Amino acid sequence: MRILTVCLGNICRSPAAESVLVHKLSQADIDAEVASAGTADYHIGKDAHDLTRKVGHERGYAFTSVADQVTPTHLDQADLVLAMDQSNLENLLAITENDEQRAKIIRFGAFGSTVDDDGIANVPDPYGNPEEAFVDMYNQIEDAAEGLVTAIQDDSLASIQQRYGNQ
Repeated sequence: MRILTVCLGNICRSPAAESVLVHKLSQADIDAEVASAGTADYHIGKDAHDLTRKVGHERGYAFTSVADQVTPTHLDQADLVLAMDQSNLENLLAITENDEQRAKIIRFGAFGSTVDDDGIANVPDPYGNPEEAFVDMYNQIEDAAEGLVTAIQDDSLASIQQRYGNQ
């Protein structure tokens, strides 16, 4: 399985989600490749944000990728595309070239533990905010990552995609 996490600039949310997913999928012995990209070209080639790395390292996560901008080719190569918020979802849908690409895209919050009660939560962009915003981001990403791992393990991924895809 190939998973792509996507935010705006690819230095905060999506590299955090990439690192968390690599860790949690490995712990669950799920064979998957995870990458990240941004919908904008602001930070291409740069490392993850300092606070993304600091808070992530404190939680045991590693960062190996640099910022990239998502293209339709990324969508073709991925089996699952996780948008961090509604704006990223809309930006992704705008670059899709076919229904197959569109069917792969879902907001990451669809896997959160409160989705049935509260709907799909966006992962807020912590850029420009204090460290606490990055801590909150990781808490939300870890929750959604655990939900995604469970969905893969219990074979409910397709039904979640069908229910919440492109919302």
